[in-house]
Amino acid sequence: MPQASAAEIEVVSAGVKLPGLLDVPPQPRGCVVFVHGSGSGHRSPRNRQVARVLNESGLATLLFDLLTEHEDAPDHSARFDIDRLTRRVQGALQWLKSQSAVEGLPVGLFGASTGAAAAIRAAASNDVRAVVSRGGRVDLAGREALSRLACPTLLIVGDRDDLVLALNERAAHEMLCEKKLLTVPGATHLFEEAGAMEIVAKTACGWFVRHLTALGGEAETRTG
Repeated sequence: MPQASAAEIEVVSAGVKLPGLLDVPPQPRGCVVFVHGSGSGHRSPRNRQVARVLNESGLATLLFDLLTEHEDAPDHSARFDIDRLTRRVQGALQWLKSQSAVEGLPVGLFGASTGAAAAIRAAASNDVRAVVSRGGRVDLAGREALSRLACPTLLIVGDRDDLVLALNERAAHEMLCEKKLLTVPGATHLFEEAGAMEIVAKTACGWFVRHLTALGGEAETRTG
């Protein structure tokens, strides 16, 4: 299988340069932007694992840091500044439009932890075709953004992550879009249990392939 072309890049968002990785497979059919959660970055092993599965299914991926090292110190409060994180995601979506390798491709957002709230807010006001949240604090997006969200949204939560599961259930009631809440058996917040991230990656891939590509049904069958 042809490998994705990986490139170290800098996303320019709201005048700030943010390091990242852009992986583009041959003849990509869509692009998924990863919106990292608190304490994570563009080299997150868990998100890289998901990105590889998406690349193998013909989807490009963009992983980038939402905050600079200076912004993330000293008390980490910026990780919960959903307004700032949302602006960074919106800036990244604009930056993506100028990249010839992915220009014109349908876009999805994969959010985690606090980044999932920023992903939902950004999707509610931009041309985003699908959202997936992994252990996301989607409740922090706020009722207005949740109710305005129009694209199909998948919420993945570990069934042992009691607090986040309850918050996702409440947030799902506020959503008027196509939505699905999936619990991963035996998984906690970070999905560190054996096989948990494989379930996340496979399920997220199926959701994005189905909603970002014209031949979604066929592609999902091929990727299993």
